[in-house]
Amino acid sequence: MIDVDIEQRRGDFHLDVRFSAEAPIVGLFGRSGSGKTSIVNAIAGIATPERGSIRVNDAILFDAEQRIDVPPESRRIGYVFQDGLLFPHMDVQANLTYGQRFRDPRDRFIDEARVVELLGLGGLLQRKPRTLSGGEKQRVAIGRALLAQPRILLMDEPLASLDAARKSEILDYIERLRDELSIPIFYVSHSVAEMTRLADAVVVLSEGKCVAVGAVDEVIGRLAPEHEPERDDAGSVLDTHVTAHDATEGLTTLAFDGGELLVPRLDAAIGDRVRATVRARDVSLALTRPADVSILNLLAATVVALDELPGALVLVRLAVGGSTVVARITGRSSRQLGIRPGLELHAMIKAVSFDRRSVGYA
Repeated sequence: MIDVDIEQRRGDFHLDVRFSAEAPIVGLFGRSGSGKTSIVNAIAGIATPERGSIRVNDAILFDAEQRIDVPPESRRIGYVFQDGLLFPHMDVQANLTYGQRFRDPRDRFIDEARVVELLGLGGLLQRKPRTLSGGEKQRVAIGRALLAQPRILLMDEPLASLDAARKSEILDYIERLRDELSIPIFYVSHSVAEMTRLADAVVVLSEGKCVAVGAVDEVIGRLAPEHEPERDDAGSVLDTHVTAHDATEGLTTLAFDGGELLVPRLDAAIGDRVRATVRARDVSLALTRPADVSILNLLAATVVALDELPGALVLVRLAVGGSTVVARITGRSSRQLGIRPGLELHAMIKAVSFDRRSVGYA
């Protein structure tokens, strides 16, 4: 459980947020400049709020009224920055164990050998940071934060400086940590793909305010246009489970309460829960069920709302069973089709629009 109720001013920026969230991974989501890093720094003790309180599980880290302000080194917070910030004069082994020296041996519940195994660091231990790739540096930074024996792991946009391949690699490792270590993670990002793949609950920020809190599949698909992420990242998330694999065709069937999705073959067992991100730009609309088309995913849907976007575009929010799917179309298409709330139609999604970055294991 993380409970934050703080206020802080820095120049013209006013942060005033209140939220509570409990989940294996809590996502903090918002555009650049919305206040995400300010909140993480306050939790870590790097910045001191003017008012309010911060609690992690049963520990009070900050309370202005009670004059409690636990020093950063005593908060037991593991912090992974956008840039790993490794000590350049130390090898990987020394970087990993740096924070551990400040912990009483009785508080060490995370095993070094296990962390090295989980993060695939065994072959890097004698190397210096300057010889590591960006992805390797971030894996070491995560390992160092874990071996500080934290009560919570803060990750402030840890993929921001990485290319697509390295991002996918680190996401895989974070999923392994979530599944195999019992440490809650507070994950900061402005990427819908990262939020929907990793987070169980999400806190949405806009201009220093908390505008939504809840389960990721409920919140992301219902964001108001002014709180949407970058245009190409907008979309929704479906909570599905694997029902079949077709080895011949290289496809996996995912079922959810609104129907089924065919996606490229997943390395998952029948019955596994999977989160599928559906990008708004990948959804097309048809008034009648089309025939003789190459698109494999045809879902019956009902229009819930329309939101106008810059550039003569329209964001169409659809109810598909009990789930929300969002489509981004031109205003011209919206007018030609007569799109309006209550209209029943079909949402079309290409199977090839799903990739490893848009499908994660819940």
